[in-house]
Amino acid sequence: MSPADSTEDRTLVASAQNGDMEAFELLVRAHADAVYAHGLRFFGDREAAQDVVQEVFLKLYRSLTSYDGSAAFSTWLFRVTRNVCLDMFRQGRRRPVPIDPVDIAVGASPGVTPDHANTVVDGIVLEQAIRALQPEDREALNAVTLFGMSYAEAAVTLDVPLGTVKSRVFRARRTLVAAMGMQGGDVQ
Repeated sequence: MSPADSTEDRTLVASAQNGDMEAFELLVRAHADAVYAHGLRFFGDREAAQDVVQEVFLKLYRSLTSYDGSAAFSTWLFRVTRNVCLDMFRQGRRRPVPIDPVDIAVGASPGVTPDHANTVVDGIVLEQAIRALQPEDREALNAVTLFGMSYAEAAVTLDVPLGTVKSRVFRARRTLVAAMGMQGGDVQ
């Protein structure tokens, strides 16, 4: 996330805290995709991801006045999203769809030409590979890539040392490169 986005978020949050529903709607529109993607990666189910989005933004609306701006809005949003996913899982409302890492390699069957564009197929394979990551690696990767957190912000949010976040993100990226069948490449 760029500093301009952070300033825009702070402005929208301040307006929404003062009752501006249009500002809150703009926040939802700006961040719904990241929340949905996190929910989809956590549960592997589109309906569950939609439930996560609804639950997150309901919680956000109800607790918006408690946001004090001491952390980036995206950091606060990640915490809420993470907690909603964990709560839904603990309550038994949703269960992650298991995925076998072997299916990732088999996903694009040789000799079968898909009807979809290669980018769509690659996107599906990538999402399957992300869901197959170890949960702590996936969570660190999501914090940095989906929510735009710095490694330091992710470390504080996940309550782990900075080096742990760096190694988890590195391990996740390295695993994704291997799962996607890519050779070499910069995974930093």
